[in-house]
Amino acid sequence: MRHEVMFSGFGGQGVILSAVILGKAAAIFDNKYAVQTQTYGPEARGGASMSAVIIDDEPILYPEVTVPDIYVIMSQQGYDKYGADAEKNAIMLIDSDLVHSKPECRYVEIPATKTAKDELGRVIVANIVMLGALVTATGVISKEAMENAVLSSVPKGTEELNMNALRSGFKLGAIGGKNP
Repeated sequence: MRHEVMFSGFGGQGVILSAVILGKAAAIFDNKYAVQTQTYGPEARGGASMSAVIIDDEPILYPEVTVPDIYVIMSQQGYDKYGADAEKNAIMLIDSDLVHSKPECRYVEIPATKTAKDELGRVIVANIVMLGALVTATGVISKEAMENAVLSSVPKGTEELNMNALRSGFKLGAIGGKNP
């Protein structure tokens, strides 16, 4: 089954790394086909950035996302630029602390930044929290594939922090983003 996943946020939030990890999880650890692309403005850190992944069971012939069916939005600026026109049948995960608009498609509010800051002590892992939520909210890839991809992608010495962030995201995505 084909999925077109678009990540957006501001530069420095790790949206490009998130897409790379998702693509790696799909292609290397879930035996699917995957293609990843990215866009960011000249302002880079702080400006809107976007990264996308196509995941399919069949070879991917065109590498650009045309109509995303899954969005992961981590900033209001990212929503305004890349998520505001989402198709009504898409699903969108939004960082409830940083995105204030409510899309017309189905959406799940994930307190990724708050969870990363308050529970994990490092706001920098908010993107990993969102990856965990993405897996359980959509089933786009397996938990095991995502765990392996995260472990193989993060800097040495940060594995425990990132796995805790991922597991927090798994819980948030499974319960629709609400804190238990």
